[in-house]
Parts: sequence; C-alpha cells; structure tokens
Amino acid sequence: MHPWLEMDPYVLVSLINMKLRNFYEDLDDLCEDLNIERPLLEQELAVIGYHYDKQNNHFTNAEDNG
Repeated sequence: MHPWLEMDPYVLVSLINMKLRNFYEDLDDLCEDLNIERPLLEQELAVIGYHYDKQNNHFTNAEDNG
C-alpha cells in the first residue's frame, strides 16, 4: 500500500488536492505518476465523504457544495 494511503484522510485530501491543482491534469495522471491505485485512493477519501470532481480536478465533499 502506498504510504500516503496510511495518512489521516483529511490530511490526504488536502495533499492530493494541492498536487492536482499544481501538477496534474487529472486524477489518473497523479495516480500513475505517484504509483497509487486510484480505486484505493477514492475509497479512502469516500470514507470521509469526498469524491473526485473531474470537471474541477479536485476532491470535494457534498457538504462543501450545498
């Protein structure tokens, strides 16, 4: 398992969103470059209610949108 997936999920979502914003066109690019299995990452962040928003290229929480 990638060490990032062992982080606190709130720290992880912050780190992933920063990386997506500054370095990657989409989640697939990030996962490929960092050798993280996308389904595992998405599962880890779903536990805290976050999902990937492809249009905006970041993870978001439904509560943030409403």
